[in-house]
Amino acid sequence: MSLTHFDSAGQAHMVDVSGKADTAREAIAEGCVIMSPETLALAQGGAAKGDVLGVARLAGIMGAKRTADLIPLCHPLPIAKVSLDLTPDPALPGIRVTATVRTTGRTGVEMEALTAVSTACLTIYDMLKAAQKSMRIEGIRLLRKEGGKSGIYEADR
Repeated sequence: MSLTHFDSAGQAHMVDVSGKADTAREAIAEGCVIMSPETLALAQGGAAKGDVLGVARLAGIMGAKRTADLIPLCHPLPIAKVSLDLTPDPALPGIRVTATVRTTGRTGVEMEALTAVSTACLTIYDMLKAAQKSMRIEGIRLLRKEGGKSGIYEADR
């Protein structure tokens, strides 16, 4: 199998998508921040820095929009939608983060969805680190992608 971000000489390059047709694209990614029940209560009740989940949601949206600035070979995309669900989960304990990103274009939005989740998780950590430095960010992965030549991908749950 050849990797698309390397040419025949092994040099990194941006994939040429100019010959592809515009299609509807969607990607869904997830991750979670594991923390103590006490820290989770702070996140839900409003920590000293304010609305943790609201700020993390905005950070995730911003992260998706800036993906091409962060990941060297990503194409800048006209993102049509970014939504983040941040769900407190006492069973972890922690916060589950899910991002959905949509566009119509020549390449997918998997990296934008993954960046949105990563940015939201890092923001949760940043806002709660005064309470617990041992939090863990785990399980960041692509759950689903749709559109383009490769069609639909769904991760095993």
